[in-house]
Amino acid sequence: MKASVSLGRYAVEDWDEIREFALEAERLGVDSLWSAEAWAHDGATPLAWLMAQTTTLRFGTGILQIGTRSPALVAMTAMTLDSMSGGRFMLGLGTSGPQVIEGWHGVPFRKPIRHTREVIEICRRVFRGETVTYEGEFYTLPLDREHGGTGEGKALRTGAPLTPQLPIYVASLGPANLRLTGELADGWLGGSFTPEGAEVFMRPLREGAEAAGRSLADLDITVGGSIWFTDDPEAAARTLRPGLAFSLGAMGSRQHNFYNDAYSRQGWADEAKEVQRLWLDGKRDAAREAVPIEMVLATHLIGDERAVIDRLRLYRDAGVTTFRIGPHGATPRERVETLAQGMDVLARLNRE
Repeated sequence: MKASVSLGRYAVEDWDEIREFALEAERLGVDSLWSAEAWAHDGATPLAWLMAQTTTLRFGTGILQIGTRSPALVAMTAMTLDSMSGGRFMLGLGTSGPQVIEGWHGVPFRKPIRHTREVIEICRRVFRGETVTYEGEFYTLPLDREHGGTGEGKALRTGAPLTPQLPIYVASLGPANLRLTGELADGWLGGSFTPEGAEVFMRPLREGAEAAGRSLADLDITVGGSIWFTDDPEAAARTLRPGLAFSLGAMGSRQHNFYNDAYSRQGWADEAKEVQRLWLDGKRDAAREAVPIEMVLATHLIGDERAVIDRLRLYRDAGVTTFRIGPHGATPRERVETLAQGMDVLARLNRE
């Protein structure tokens, strides 16, 4: 099992700190670093800056939001980052949700599965160097008069170096999107995941892969959580409650909260809906207190080294191939120390 790390979705206020973290991650043998794209920094620019200062660390967008860029621009950005890094880039895509897509970008959120399929299919054509023509529900290339164009558009072929093997990852949670990921993607960027509920995700991923004539083993299964080495796991879990409450309550609406739905399908339906109800009713402190300690412990790796390696073993046995480490620490140095300890534990597991 490989290790990855990620940038948070909030504003980066100290870029030197981020650079040092990336360099330490590379030194420790971390495989990849993934950006975030919510409503702070974009998902591509920080990676370009970090690529220029590293040599072996791989980078992925986690995620570029479907619908916020044309497929051609997505492909151009991916090919540029891949070229400037010497082949160290992975394209991570995801639909986000109506709160962000419609609220921040002003783009209608509709048929996200179909939308994702079209973006991936067009990107693949660009990567292969085809002269791109496409007729879909969201995109017609070239755009003709019938679809609102002038009729003067021309089918074009990329002028950039070709990248036919550039990996595409999809962040997906719902069954239909997971099946699409299994069918079309090189990897899955998973969240709201517990190893005990792994089949909720693995089954549709497997179905999609097999429908495309391949197997689940063809995908890099990437999930993660915080790692916190402590002798008091319940106290640590209480500290992490607010983050989980935010995902269950705030990351969506009463109609659409994909994180809440994912936990519900893993057996936490009553608890997840109660946290959401309290949050949306404005009772945020009560919502945080309503998050079960057991749910936090199932989501993250908290405890002494034996407890952490036991949990990691469950992830490995569930089919996870890359674990995204969120190292706990009050300071940058403490986070690096936790990352180093986590990498040591992972190495011991990989030697079993």
